[in-house]
Amino acid sequence: MSASDNSNLPKQNFAPLKNDRLLRALRFETVDTTPVWMMRQAGRYLPEYKATRAEAGDFMSLCKDTARATEVTLQPLRRMDLDAAILFSDILTIPDAMGLGLYFETGEGPKFKYPIRTQADLDRLPTLDVNDSLDYVMRAVTSIRTALNGQVPLFGFSGSPWTLATYMIEGGSSKDYRYTKGFLYSNPEFLHQLLDKIAISVIDYLDAQVVAGAQILQIFDSWGGALGHRQFIEFSHAYNKRIVAELKVRHPDIPVVLFTKGGGLWLETQADSEADALGLDWTMPLDRARQVLTAQHKPLQRKKAVQGNLDPATLYGSPETIRSEVTLMLDRAYACGEKTGYVANLGHGITQWVNPDNAKVFIDAVHDYKL
Repeated sequence: MSASDNSNLPKQNFAPLKNDRLLRALRFETVDTTPVWMMRQAGRYLPEYKATRAEAGDFMSLCKDTARATEVTLQPLRRMDLDAAILFSDILTIPDAMGLGLYFETGEGPKFKYPIRTQADLDRLPTLDVNDSLDYVMRAVTSIRTALNGQVPLFGFSGSPWTLATYMIEGGSSKDYRYTKGFLYSNPEFLHQLLDKIAISVIDYLDAQVVAGAQILQIFDSWGGALGHRQFIEFSHAYNKRIVAELKVRHPDIPVVLFTKGGGLWLETQADSEADALGLDWTMPLDRARQVLTAQHKPLQRKKAVQGNLDPATLYGSPETIRSEVTLMLDRAYACGEKTGYVANLGHGITQWVNPDNAKVFIDAVHDYKL
């Protein structure tokens, strides 16, 4: 246990959950219809979000403003019959709290003023007390959970150690991961030191979110698919597995979803974790995924649910196209004959150019599908 362990702190007192469809599906219990939510469902495709962000001034100011972070989290639920809310925040809050100087360039995404490139850089990284340096996240979780009033469950989340490390070393987004992969092959001990430090913070961070009110957790391994298959096991999966295992000790009843973009090839590897569900991008057929996970299932181990995997670009299509693609996706999800253990979602975050009406078509089409 780390110094920031929250397992013995009292839980908040919140309204009982009215819609537990998503939690039931993750437990392989009977559901009346398929649960559905969207990654990045509170975001730039909504005009009301743009207005709230403009009021806040910039992205991180919005994240740190409890009232506005609560407001933007609830905005998509007013438009659509979603089965979950997700904390409005960013995966880069941990490296930001470590003092790397997070900032955003218009049209270029997040950047860091002080990337980690030397042992001295690494040695300067602090050990985080997440309830201090990231208290604004916990305040938002509690505020959102209270405002939901039991309407749907609330996701908390974090980036994975590998994904966060790429940003911290590269200094921002990357197409080739030049510096990170350079360390991986030339100085793997350095990279493991950084990943270990991040993993400790991720465990404490997600633990604190549960104490603050999160009912489900998702780990975004957004760039895990950039690794070679042997390197994925050593530099990504091993840390994700460790994080999930520790969270299950602290909060055994809190479901954890592990999403690796580009990770469909490694389902057998990812099944070797205590995650309740694996998220998939649009490149892996759902029927094949469920077959693989069924074959990998071992006695006394949790069955692995599946989440995903509609191509977000589908939402640029006509309502008829969206409904057709949803039907094809769900046909594959349930081809195994088991009408639960599945959560519909996009294969990655909804993009800023999507018409909100088309997002609603997607959500309604999932619910209209007959199990």
